[in-house]
Amino acid sequence: MLIFSSKNKFARIQRCATKKNPDYMEAEEMEAGELNGTEDKLLTTEQDSHYAQLEQLSTAALLTAMNAEDRTVPDAVAAAIPQITTLVEAILPRMQAGGRLFYIGSGTSGRLGIVDASECPPTFGVPSGMVMGIIAGGDGAIRQAVEFAEDNTAQGFQDLKAHNINANDSLIGLSASGSAPYVLGAVIAARAVAGVLTGCITCNANAPLINAVDYPVVAVVGPEVLTGSTRLKAGTAQKLILNMISTALMVRLGHVQGNRMIDMQLANHKLIARGARYVAEATGLDFENAKALLLQHGSVRAAVAANRDSIK
Repeated sequence: MLIFSSKNKFARIQRCATKKNPDYMEAEEMEAGELNGTEDKLLTTEQDSHYAQLEQLSTAALLTAMNAEDRTVPDAVAAAIPQITTLVEAILPRMQAGGRLFYIGSGTSGRLGIVDASECPPTFGVPSGMVMGIIAGGDGAIRQAVEFAEDNTAQGFQDLKAHNINANDSLIGLSASGSAPYVLGAVIAARAVAGVLTGCITCNANAPLINAVDYPVVAVVGPEVLTGSTRLKAGTAQKLILNMISTALMVRLGHVQGNRMIDMQLANHKLIARGARYVAEATGLDFENAKALLLQHGSVRAAVAANRDSIK
């Protein structure tokens, strides 16, 4: 287990948050070294690679090594399915009641959260604010890294407050190491001050983030080919888990029938053609008539319902 001194600022943040002090984030920011300076040997994301002298490998050998490591990721995710299930089932009733889902992270983890959130409206036809991704350093950090943004303990909760996060909402902290101060500060404050349901996705079995949230998800993927480069296996694991969380929630929220995305946005010709095929399958109409009905009513769900009503 990771042990933190009673003088550690992370511990002080936890105590202040537990007291539900709305101003605690104005306190002195935690220096990154106090949290990230834990023994690297305890952090699975910092374990030494199984491969040495990468620069001496042929291209084929290097790619084969990467692929061999990547093949271990699905097993790590499978082992976390009970935790993922618990998290999804905890979030679901809040979303059924109108609550939102937030992802918050820094670097690769933050970008992955934004990707997943941004794909929910076109895929499932939900409002753009229903699932939201927040990244350390702001939207500019999506394309270009913002130095030291993840070390700002106070900013994460401030970024969430800008979206009026509240007790109806859910928050998933994304951090491969499970020690990013930006993420830790955000989930601790959201849980204690705002009453938000909190979860996390991390790839370290001893991560501080695990004990900071209600529902942790831990996928221990082991050493990266490039030691510490968590955009590789850890990033893949996080992406797979995000896919599972958002898809399972949207299915349970009623945005899928059978295996069809009945509320998807008709945002381009490919999606219009896909929707028309769905309508044709459901109604028995030929493709052109199904397409016309789809465009008239704006969604697969509405088009199928209109056809059903017309033949009653």
